[in-house]
Amino acid sequence: MAHWEPILDQVMRERAARLLAYAAMVTGDDAEAHDVLQEALVRSFSKRRAFAHVNAAEAYVRRAIPTVYLDGLRKRKSRERNHARAYERDAATTPDVEAQVDVQRALATLSPRERACVALRYFDDCTVQQVAHQLGIAEGTVKRYLSDATAKLAIQLGTAEGQNPEADHVPVLPTGKVGR
Repeated sequence: MAHWEPILDQVMRERAARLLAYAAMVTGDDAEAHDVLQEALVRSFSKRRAFAHVNAAEAYVRRAIPTVYLDGLRKRKSRERNHARAYERDAATTPDVEAQVDVQRALATLSPRERACVALRYFDDCTVQQVAHQLGIAEGTVKRYLSDATAKLAIQLGTAEGQNPEADHVPVLPTGKVGR
């Protein structure tokens, strides 16, 4: 038997009820008091401290109880903050699946050049000049493709000026040039 075991045994026999009452007073919760007392005992006796007397051991455990409680409280608060941050981050970065599908469908209605210009300009954050250089076309042509594409996307996604995005219908517009 290790030299600290008889002291621990005596603390548990003679002083556990008093220590548990103290832990309950500190925590305000009987169930948590049991956990805090257990952790305080583990911390107090895990380093194989040599207590000269049961009174010294009880005093040491009693001093450990508020520390254990506050450490646990800090850990819980930290976990709650981290969980809240993770939830906020997930909510902010998790795309709205329906909106993503709508955008993909709308992009599919664009011509290949319009789609390439939109992707480079708005998703890759290239300037008009960079888009023109990358595609090997004139800047004016890029501007025209972007103008046509954004107008089509606004109609497809229900964001055109005067369009009610909550409407149950999408207006049908002629696809070719009218009046020719």
